[in-house]
Order: sequence, then C-alpha cells, then structure tokens
Amino acid sequence: MKNEEVFSDKLTVIPRNRHSISRKSISDSALKVLYRLSKSGHRACLVGGGVRDLLLGIHPKDFDVATDATPEEVRALFKNSRIIGRRFRLVHIRFGRDIIEVATFRAHAEDSPKTELDSNGRILRDNTFGDIEEDAIRRDFTVNALYYDIADYSLLDYAGGLDDIDRRQLRLIGDAATRYQEDPVRMLRALRFATKLDFDIEASAASAIHDNGHLLAVVPPARMFDEVIKLFHSGRAVRVFALLREFSLLKYLVPALDEWLRDDPSENLLDFIDQALVNTDTRVNSGKPVSPGFIFAVLLWPVVLQQANQIQSDRQRMIPALVQVGETVMKRQVRHISIPRRFSQMARDIWSTQPRFHRTQGKQPQRMLEFPVFRAAYDFMYIQAMVGLFPHKLGRWWTDFQADQEPSHTAEPAKRKRPRRRRPRRDGN
Repeated sequence: MKNEEVFSDKLTVIPRNRHSISRKSISDSALKVLYRLSKSGHRACLVGGGVRDLLLGIHPKDFDVATDATPEEVRALFKNSRIIGRRFRLVHIRFGRDIIEVATFRAHAEDSPKTELDSNGRILRDNTFGDIEEDAIRRDFTVNALYYDIADYSLLDYAGGLDDIDRRQLRLIGDAATRYQEDPVRMLRALRFATKLDFDIEASAASAIHDNGHLLAVVPPARMFDEVIKLFHSGRAVRVFALLREFSLLKYLVPALDEWLRDDPSENLLDFIDQALVNTDTRVNSGKPVSPGFIFAVLLWPVVLQQANQIQSDRQRMIPALVQVGETVMKRQVRHISIPRRFSQMARDIWSTQPRFHRTQGKQPQRMLEFPVFRAAYDFMYIQAMVGLFPHKLGRWWTDFQADQEPSHTAEPAKRKRPRRRRPRRDGN
C-alpha cells in the first residue's frame, strides 16, 4: 500500500484555536507521557480513538500515544514501563491502574525483514518503523488517523478523518479488501465502531466484509475472544448482534448458533437472546459488571436446550442431559473462540442450574442460594420467564424468596452488654 494510493489531499493542520480538544479532557497519565517524550527531544502525539472520541464529545476509555522514539528509548525514559508484543512491539506505561500504550511510528513495507505476511496477505509481524505520515496510512480507519501534537497542541488529519466525522461515516484507508486481508479483525472493528459511534460503514468497506468474512476463520481463537467480548460488552450488543447476522459473520464466531438460526428458530428463544442482550447493554451503560461467561451462556443456550430436549424430556433427568450437551457444545465453541475456562465453566453451570429453579420445597431453595453462579443463573432464568420460556410465577417466587433472605438494615443491632467485672474478695485475715 503506497502513499499515492491513499491520499489525494495534503495534510490538514488544525491549530489549537480552531479545534475543540482541551488538555483538561486528557488524562494526567497521558499528559505525563506526552510531555516527557517531547522534552526528551521526541515527537509525541495522542492518536486514534482517544482523539476521535474527544472530537465527538465522548470521554475516551483509553489514551494511546504515538512517537518517533523506539520501544527501547521509551522504556529507558519510563521505569514504570515494559515492552510487550511480538506482532506489534509496544510499550505499556503503568500509573497505578492506568496504562498508557505507546507505539512507535510505523511504516508498511512488505519487503522489510521486520514485516511478515502469510499466504493470504495477513500481517503476522509489523515492526518496521517510519515517520508520522507513514504511520497514518497504515492505520485502519480515517477517523482513527487523527493526531493531537503535544508540541503545539495542533490537530493533524492525514486521511480526511475530520470530514468523515462530520459525515458520521466509517471509511477504511486504502483498498478495503486489502486492509481486511492484512488483518481480518478489522471487519469486527468496523462493526464495533459503527455501533459505538452510530456511524454508517462506507459502501466499499461494507461490501468487502461480505466478500472477506471467511478470513476470520484463520484468526487465532485467543484474539477472537478479546474482540468478541469488546463487541458484546460495548453497550450496543443488540445492534452488534444484528450486524453480525446482516454481514454473515456469526458463523465464524458462534457457528452452532448460526446453524440454529438458519433452521426455523423458535420465536421465544430469539426473544430470549434479544432480551438478554438488552439487559447486558443496560448493565454496561449503567457501569455495572458483566461477565463473558453470561454472554456465551446466552448465545449458546438455544443450541444446548434443543439438544438436551432431544436426548432427555423428563425434567428430573434434565440436569445430566444439560451437563452432557453443554460440554459437547462448549468443546466445539472454544475451537473458534478461546474462552478461558473460568468463563466456559460459568456458562455450563448456568445451563445445568436452570432445572433446579423448579424446586421450591424444603431446603432446596436455600441450597440454591449458596451456588457460586446463583445470581447469574437467576438472571438467566428470569429473562426466560420474561419471554415465556419459564413459568413467570416461578420467576416471581425466586425474586420474593431472595428478598426475604436479605437481612434487614433498618434497625441498629443491639449493643452487647459488657459483663460486670467483679471485685476480688478480700481475705478476712
């Protein structure tokens, strides 16, 4: 990919008094990194999503820095840093819980010994350093190729990203098919950014997703896990799911669910997935915790339930059927997305716990409360009750039962009286 294939216009420089980015909106940690690099004689810029989000009035979750300093030079300047990565060598600088990622300006040179591609054109390693102009053209989307230069606080636009922000459009830099071949995960990033920013995907970028979706099959499962969780924990999971189906990408992420969706699926189970994703979005947007285990339990439940019903219809023996099917379905799933065991086990436990909610007599309910996954399993059950997959009166019963078990905090605990200390008896002598 050459410069002349990408840019028809010159660099646009927006001086400080003509853009809306203020240093007050940038984290102290990011400013420390930018200033120290600059004072050490290096060029240092805030780049990517942080710049884009600030321009859109969104508070960035992360601030990334790009510089002409090599990873070793950055590491020498910051004792609280470490070099990570093989595919792309980066530096992470830690300030307490805050991590600032610093990348050296890169150039895309296929003939460089530091650049390695596979037979499909996918980038396996890309550590050829360059200047800021070369760095800009190797970024994925125009709206992510914006730089805030700490030297004079100007905004640098190398790819027409400012115009695309005004158009609310997500456009790839360069030929769309080539960019997806270099890194197929860019297709998932396109969907994530489109939903997060409420942007439209530019026509050629959208069309190329349909033509190149199969390339996701060669992405390492561990990397797929990270990207899929970003999608479903974005606070826009409902829209994400719709786009995955629209672009026929679900079969590369959750193939068992894709097959089920093609086979005249149950409306109630479709409603269950939709309602579960609505609830997940609500929790994310409210700042409440969410677990990857719950998301995979939701996405695979139609398949697990269908197969479990086929091998066992008796409710009292449904639990071993769910255990058996759950293990088989999950074993297939982790070949596509490498789900850490703690999350895959959580999903299996949620499934196998569902029949137990029919047991409301004796000590069974109290024992259920002690299950490690009880709360997630209860939420899962209640969503089923909302869409008619589970008796609604049982959902209400479990809600009331939990409320009855919560200790009351309205009255102060009685103060414990200290025992009166008895004086030792004196001897009469």
